[in-house]
Amino acid sequence: MKRIILMVLRNILFVPYGWFMLCKYARNVDRYTEGERYALLKKIDRRANKGGNITVKAYGIENIPDQDGFMFYPNHQGLYDVLAILDVCPTPFSVVAKKEVGNVPFLKQVFACMKAYIIDREDIRQSMQVIINVTKEVKKGRNYLIFAEGTRSKNGNHPQEFKGGSFKAAIKARCPIVPIALIDTYKAFDTGSADPLTVQVHFLEPLQYDEYKEMKSTEIAAEVRKRIEETIQKYGGWK
Repeated sequence: MKRIILMVLRNILFVPYGWFMLCKYARNVDRYTEGERYALLKKIDRRANKGGNITVKAYGIENIPDQDGFMFYPNHQGLYDVLAILDVCPTPFSVVAKKEVGNVPFLKQVFACMKAYIIDREDIRQSMQVIINVTKEVKKGRNYLIFAEGTRSKNGNHPQEFKGGSFKAAIKARCPIVPIALIDTYKAFDTGSADPLTVQVHFLEPLQYDEYKEMKSTEIAAEVRKRIEETIQKYGGWK
């Protein structure tokens, strides 16, 4: 909470404008291109990060596919995760978010601007429809992010089990799977501190369809988690 207050106070003159524009884009999402909406979100995000004493360091930008129609799979540490990736990712993407965060102020507007899908994990039919919709959009060239853990880890940089079902859309779309290793993003909002913070976003080498087409979804999940864990260990996040 301290860091969020700091983000607001240090951007007090920008906040009314930023909030107005965010709500305007969210209400009239089809009036703006994906590039325009993404540029606005990055502008707001970077102002917030600067005000909140957060530096986001990116690694492996070159691993992001040149051709759209891929899916990101990061480890999940908290509400700040998407904002960290958004800050440094040059390519627009959308997300599949759980309904529990779908109505959180600010995130709700951000998700609207991204044309995100909100998934109800307790509603099997609705969840399957989201997978079908995401598959169709990825095939058409949109990029999506899914947290395969389903919920954030309560153990800092140590990921939980990745669920195989989270990879069904990627498998059906036959698209590149890009693992993302997040380090220390949980410290942004979950520690109660507003001290200067550096977080890391590592875009790992994609798994291409030919590489995973013979694998079960649970095997893909385990492989993606393994690569993320190895990166976290390598860059000092494993404590």
